[in-house]
Amino acid sequence: MSEAGYINYFEILGLGVDANPGEVRNTYRKKIKALRDAAGTATTDDRRAQFILDMAKLNAGAFILRDQPKREAYWQERAALIELEQRWRTHAAGNADPEANDALRREFDARVGSFLSKYVEETMLEAGQDKDIAEASGWNIFYARYALKLLRHYRHLLHHDILERLPFHAVTTPAIDWEERKRTVSALLDAAAGR
Repeated sequence: MSEAGYINYFEILGLGVDANPGEVRNTYRKKIKALRDAAGTATTDDRRAQFILDMAKLNAGAFILRDQPKREAYWQERAALIELEQRWRTHAAGNADPEANDALRREFDARVGSFLSKYVEETMLEAGQDKDIAEASGWNIFYARYALKLLRHYRHLLHHDILERLPFHAVTTPAIDWEERKRTVSALLDAAAGR
């Protein structure tokens, strides 16, 4: 099963799930420095947007992963959401009770929206307010204002990636009685012709 769409801050920072807070800080500082050095003066809107989004992702990764309680909560919520998606897929594939399938869909939809809002928009903006992160990244109020629209769009893209692969409804082969259809069409044509 794909985990695309469920933002993975370990992957963004290039760390294993067992990385300690010191490794998180060191890796973050190297990556944010490399990002800032590579960006120079981002002259086009697209380059500026990508730079701010990349910075926001690195900032959020460091903000969450360096703090053990935040890290555990994030990783558990992510794992629970992935497990819920798998339950929904399994349930839908078995052509089980449509009401239960709809209940799983509604639960999943609420939780995925909450997860992405919390760990994309809210956390990325909150990370920029952290003193150490703001100092290392150069994040400021102008980046935060610009990032609001970018993060909302990024959250929507992640949500779209997830929704694209989900079983919203089962497609069944229609049961068509071709003889009945032939009689109906003939009757309609006869009526139109005045016969």
